[in-house]
Amino acid sequence: MGYIRAEEILPEEIIELIQQYVDGQNIYIPRKEEHRKEWGATTGTRKELANRNQKIYRDFVKGSTVAELAARYYLSEKSIQRVVRTMRA
Repeated sequence: MGYIRAEEILPEEIIELIQQYVDGQNIYIPRKEEHRKEWGATTGTRKELANRNQKIYRDFVKGSTVAELAARYYLSEKSIQRVVRTMRA
């Protein structure tokens, strides 16, 4: 993530006010609540994990053991159990 120089977008009075709290340091200004996106919404990771979890559950229902699924999907057995429990609900 890049940054923008404060002098390019903020009035001098605002910069001076901020400098009273942080002088020459990088700060993060969070997005407004209405502009925030859920985790994975932009990258598609959420959808990929949902698809993976459906495959895990399908394989489990077809008879694969938790140990087999853990090895196949490179996850711990606890993670496989959590996926199966969640997909059942």
